[in-house]
Amino acid sequence: MTAATDPTLFSQPDPDAYAPPRDADAVLEGLDPEQREVATALHGPVCVLAGAGTGKTRAITHRIAYGVRAGILPPAGVLAVTFTSRAAGEMRGRLRQLGASGVQARTFHSAALRQLQFFWPRAVGGELPRLLERKVQLVAEAAARCRLRLDRNELRDLTGEIEWSKVTQTVPEDYPAVVAKASRVPPRDPAETARVFGMYEQLKRDRSVIDFEDVLLLTVGVLQDRPDIAETVRGQYQHFVVDEYQDVSPLQQRLLELWVGDRQNLCVVGDASQTIYSFTGATPDHLLNFRTRHPDSTVVKLVRDYRSTPQVVHLANGLLSQATGRAAEHRLELVSQREAGPEPAYVEYADEPSEAEGTAKRIRELIDSGVPASEIAVLYRINAQSEIYEQALVDADVPYQLRGAERFFERPEVREAGVALRSAARFGENDTLLDGAVDLPSQVRAVLSGNGWTPDPPAGSGAVRDRWESLAALVRLAESLTAARSAAGKEPPALGDFVTELDERANAQHAPTVEGVTLASLHSAKGLEWDAVFLVGLTEGMMPITHAKTDVQVEEERRLLYVGVTRARRHLTLSWALSRSPGGRGGRRPSRFLNGLRPGTTATGARTAGGRGGVDRGRSEGSRTRKRRGPVQCRVCGRSLTDPGEMKLMRCEDCPSDLDEQLYERLREWRSEQAKQLGQPAYCVFTDKTLLAIAETVPDGEAALARISGVGARKLERFGADVLALCAGEQLGSENTDDSEDEPSVP
Repeated sequence: MTAATDPTLFSQPDPDAYAPPRDADAVLEGLDPEQREVATALHGPVCVLAGAGTGKTRAITHRIAYGVRAGILPPAGVLAVTFTSRAAGEMRGRLRQLGASGVQARTFHSAALRQLQFFWPRAVGGELPRLLERKVQLVAEAAARCRLRLDRNELRDLTGEIEWSKVTQTVPEDYPAVVAKASRVPPRDPAETARVFGMYEQLKRDRSVIDFEDVLLLTVGVLQDRPDIAETVRGQYQHFVVDEYQDVSPLQQRLLELWVGDRQNLCVVGDASQTIYSFTGATPDHLLNFRTRHPDSTVVKLVRDYRSTPQVVHLANGLLSQATGRAAEHRLELVSQREAGPEPAYVEYADEPSEAEGTAKRIRELIDSGVPASEIAVLYRINAQSEIYEQALVDADVPYQLRGAERFFERPEVREAGVALRSAARFGENDTLLDGAVDLPSQVRAVLSGNGWTPDPPAGSGAVRDRWESLAALVRLAESLTAARSAAGKEPPALGDFVTELDERANAQHAPTVEGVTLASLHSAKGLEWDAVFLVGLTEGMMPITHAKTDVQVEEERRLLYVGVTRARRHLTLSWALSRSPGGRGGRRPSRFLNGLRPGTTATGARTAGGRGGVDRGRSEGSRTRKRRGPVQCRVCGRSLTDPGEMKLMRCEDCPSDLDEQLYERLREWRSEQAKQLGQPAYCVFTDKTLLAIAETVPDGEAALARISGVGARKLERFGADVLALCAGEQLGSENTDDSEDEPSVP
């Protein structure tokens, strides 16, 4: 994983990275022609369209460093903004290594909060209201006051809607109308959401607190209402760089406009094909309209992909070749700069457990062949898909880590280790723990041995293994830091240096490597990369997700898959399962996005004839061969049936029915009891049409029952004995209806 493989904090891969370039011209060494063009375009508006893996961070940090080293950009006059603390920290680290210290690299929120804290006494008076760290608890209270009882997931969705409203500058009373106009599918009734939103804002005012969105809103308000303060800010910062510009919200764009004013020294970097956060208010329109707003701007396209093999890049290009909409019109055709690698694999499984087991088996093979577990990722559409892969990896004895769960530096064992390391660094040679420890790695091992670290990992998985993995990651970080200092010809690091490194990483949320396969949602994988990536669960309804109804929403799902594909450096596997549970009806279809890419399929709606359309290789594993059924005929008149309802009944709707009404009622009562025990709707046992067909035909054996539409092999095995007993007029005892509570749910 890119974020975890650097030997020092935010290090560069080249050997000269540890010593700053000798002069401004040396900053440009090693850049490709397009990156060099970015680095030397220091005046006027600049728009960099940078594809995945094309070195955009390298280009913009070298641009800033070149300008600073050449004396063109004053370090204190440059503000670089991005979207995560980790990305901002990485940018600061690279700038330091390039000899451009003093440049401000921050997130939008961090930059706005500093300005708000500084100017609040002058603009408003008094101290800035306290910042609310987590708004969900206050949202829960607001919902309760509106007489709504919500579970955790509902609260999360409602909180997300409030955040979306605020970054799109929507007030509570306008929320229903704005949602309707935007064709947004809200998680709750818009009027209900508006009431909770309004109550939430009232509670904040009553308690004199603000949330993160308020930081941006209030900063915008101060800069708009106080031209003198706006001029002070513009006097401080004359040059602006914005990374991931495709992800800016309307509120962030307004703040940026107030920062820049009527000047032209603005450089934006982004890729419309990686816009995947529209649900948070992000829109690529600001990136796509940049040339319109700034007719004299310099536009540079970065398309040389240094991350992925030609095979992976070919697939990524093919995926976007079928895209539609404005973002697709501006898509970048990537060109791989790496050696050839294996073709992406397409794998079909019979059911989800088979998919998870097959994926774990392939991962085990990769690890055995020498690929580190930390360089492998399993990516899925929603977090709920992780559980089955967690279990499969445990069964295969493969360590894993969940991304998007608890942050590394917030884990109890990591906090405890930090306290112990800080104490040991303070006491130095007086700490008996350090007796015999001759270098930093041995000192860290000695200290952490008191916190549960051992040379060999504990057997099995679970909390004990997770704790050990966290401590082992700190030991590996100490080893990497020592090796990096040695390679740079510097003094060996001391324990105090290591504590400082940990503090910097914690501030930037730059976690060290945890030696395990990464399990992550596609959204949380943005900005990362691995040697091997498994994209799983690629079925219709999951990719694209069911609630993606409009063309715009479906295209964002395609871009999300594109982001997943471009995370892979060398190995890429795409898989799907035909049913959810073993023995289920294999009615699922692979994602439409794979049409034209996987074997035996044809691209639909390709944007370019003869474009680099996709990979035509793959294999099927674990899938079932389904028998083709002949035409269903009415059992009364013999006519061929085409209507699904008539096919279920096996007769025309108009043909006379010989329904055994008493049997039908007994079947309905039995079905109701079964559904109650399974905790599922009644139709999951048998539909009304299937029950009618059973009550009309009154089958006298398994063969006759199996011929009824809706009675598959799985249901025949599970419910056949009961149904045939009812058809024979027998009474079922309680023992007949309570023998399956531990079996898998009926799909």
